[in-house]
Amino acid sequence: MSPLSPASRLSLIFLCLVGLGLGHALKVPFKVKDLLPALPHQVSWPVLNNLHSAADLLPYFIGSVSPNNGSIEWKGACFYGNEARLELTQSNRNDPDLGGGVLYLKTSEAHSWTCMDLYVFATPYRITWDYYFTAREHTLTFDSWEESAEMEYVKQHGVSVFLMPSGMLGTLLSLVDVLPLFSNTVWGQNANIAFLKKHMGAAFEKRPKPWVTTINPEDVHSGDFLAVSKIRGRWGGFETLEKWVTGAFAGHTAVCLKDEEGNLWVGESGHENEKV
Repeated sequence: MSPLSPASRLSLIFLCLVGLGLGHALKVPFKVKDLLPALPHQVSWPVLNNLHSAADLLPYFIGSVSPNNGSIEWKGACFYGNEARLELTQSNRNDPDLGGGVLYLKTSEAHSWTCMDLYVFATPYRITWDYYFTAREHTLTFDSWEESAEMEYVKQHGVSVFLMPSGMLGTLLSLVDVLPLFSNTVWGQNANIAFLKKHMGAAFEKRPKPWVTTINPEDVHSGDFLAVSKIRGRWGGFETLEKWVTGAFAGHTAVCLKDEEGNLWVGESGHENEKV
């Protein structure tokens, strides 16, 4: 890494003072994390990588907005004053009975001129997102609910609002720690093992050969547990994140069962419920 110029050192010291809160007396309209990307990459990238991790990808549940509960208020990462309400509307599709909705979200009291808030809006039938960097009333339009079940759900429970606490930049930087998990390569496999070691303290040790063995079915009994862990490829990445979020040390599970005739069966879950 090349040494910093005197101007870069002064800029970094000034921004650190502001980020520590000393900038309030100076009425500086920004925070250190908001302007780090504008600094020389020798300064910004090491700091940004230490400020953000995979945990910053986890959304924070704000609340549910329904047409019956009025409005909800909360403090965001950028805008400290936020308010949301939901109104039902007529559907823009061919089925007028479904209807739609408009979510009104008002933002105010930004902590700086350079920040923004990133939100995820969800029902059991859809997930969408939006970001806001101006203090005003914003709208998110649902042209039509997917089916009558979603419409009834929204009427009773509303639309769930989640805040990405690290904002747009922090969320993108956190992906640097996560994207390698989905690579179907030795690099991706090592990334999954390192991620589980770092975040869960789980160590995967390579067994000595032979890696394949034959198990006598007579040695297997009803209730014997099978734990499967994938650590490579697309599903390996998903399972790694699933383990981390749930605290489990297996990505997929199954149980052995023997019937009255002694036949061995393996029961597993994972299939989606189908409508009758």
